[in-house]
Amino acid sequence: MAVTGLANIVKSSLGPQGLDKMLVDDIGDVTITNDGATILKQLEVQHPAAKVLVELSQIQDREVGDGTTSVVILAAELLRRANDLVKNKVHATSIMAGYRMALKESVNFIQKSLIVRQSQLTEESILQAAKTSMSSKLLSAESDFFADMVVRAMHQVKMTNASGTTKYPVKNVHILKTHGLSSKESMLVEGYAIEASRGSQGMPKLLENCKVACVDFNLNKFRLQMGVQVLTRDAEELDKIRQKEMDICKTRCQKIIEAGANVVLCSRGIDDFALKYFVEAGVIAVRRVKKFDLRRIAKSTGAKVVISLADIEDGSETFEAENLGTCAKVEERKIGDWEYMFFEGMAEQSAQTIIVRGANEFFLDEIERSLHDSLCVVKRVLESNSLVAGGGAVEVALSIYLDDFARTLSTREQLAIAEFSEALLVIPKTLSMNAAKDATDLIAKLRVFHKAAQKAGEEDQKKRDLIYSGLDLMNGKVRDNLKAGVLEPTMSKVKSLKFATEAAITILRIDDMIKLIDPEKAAQMAQAQAAGQM
Repeated sequence: MAVTGLANIVKSSLGPQGLDKMLVDDIGDVTITNDGATILKQLEVQHPAAKVLVELSQIQDREVGDGTTSVVILAAELLRRANDLVKNKVHATSIMAGYRMALKESVNFIQKSLIVRQSQLTEESILQAAKTSMSSKLLSAESDFFADMVVRAMHQVKMTNASGTTKYPVKNVHILKTHGLSSKESMLVEGYAIEASRGSQGMPKLLENCKVACVDFNLNKFRLQMGVQVLTRDAEELDKIRQKEMDICKTRCQKIIEAGANVVLCSRGIDDFALKYFVEAGVIAVRRVKKFDLRRIAKSTGAKVVISLADIEDGSETFEAENLGTCAKVEERKIGDWEYMFFEGMAEQSAQTIIVRGANEFFLDEIERSLHDSLCVVKRVLESNSLVAGGGAVEVALSIYLDDFARTLSTREQLAIAEFSEALLVIPKTLSMNAAKDATDLIAKLRVFHKAAQKAGEEDQKKRDLIYSGLDLMNGKVRDNLKAGVLEPTMSKVKSLKFATEAAITILRIDDMIKLIDPEKAAQMAQAQAAGQM
């Protein structure tokens, strides 16, 4: 019941016509979204079985980035149907074996018949996959504009790792949110940008051929540790102690400057006393840089994050030139009401920044989530070079195939596979219902098309192409979704099937729940019982 209740919460947010949810937390913060993973993450779920589904959506979000809603709906439907079988005296072990068999057959069928392999993906198909992921989001109206931006960003961060594999790291695309203007004013910027400004107005706004130092310690006037006292009877000695404190900070700044650094990023504070030396040397110093940004810039420029200047061998303080990273250009620019530092032409890895503009915080947050999902989809398409048709095409094709496959078996697993086949139809049914269309009529038509496609011979290409038939939710019709450009990464479908089945099996394996009571309560109850016996 808890699992079904959780799936019903996200059911209405599936697909291009899905509705958004407004989530209000205990301090009154509002989140407006239709992203399944975000909705479930914010819910306070108490039931242990329902928690499995919340974790399931988080795994799908991490692994694929898209399909978080459908994976939860599918897992809940598999469990509901398994529960019906258990009530009809089918043993849970037979159901689990059937589900595993159905999963294996489904993945094989996707790889063999449904996959659209393109040894060299066209730019158009990558754009269509990005647009499909945005179609259910707030960005659907501007999907052309943002899809182009996302694809360009992912192409720019292409890299080859040590084993020779081409990778497209999503982390190298940084998303910054700035209030004001319309979403169409959002832009893609070469390089990595951080929400920070120069430490002092006397520093240059732009530097080229930069040597970047990344430090993770305070560049404030030196102070003795807590609990350390220095007692002196001479006022002159006190002045010398104060002077020495200043000199330690001065020496640290000079060592960084002498190593050749002309851009200093510090994750902690830099006080005015230290900034004076950087201004005199014409160095850009930025304080309170987020640790994540500091590490990302260090990795991209080839710098090392220095946590202390102390030398291990003799304890003296040094700053080596090899700790510095290189960057073609560092510039401070004002966008909206905020200043940003831009790092362009970094030595080790290229990075891109998408600066998102919008009217309010809710809108900007939702754009950020949508862009992240779309970036993950483009990454998966580029890395795997394979797509499948969307709009319920895969689910209906698998349902027909598994239905036929179940009839070839004579064991109890036949019942579980038949239920698995029926459970897959929950996705196209939910898509149709959310679009206010007749789900029964549309799915009946889809089943006819897919049955014809799977029965067609090798020579009947026209009928074989019907395997890409899916839903057109705008017009309430069935169409060829491959030609219509409704495409999804194969990995998204395969992973969501695997994760949903594994989650359903995990819960099916449980036959009893034992709640352990708190040891203190147990002791109190024992005392109460002892007192009652006396």
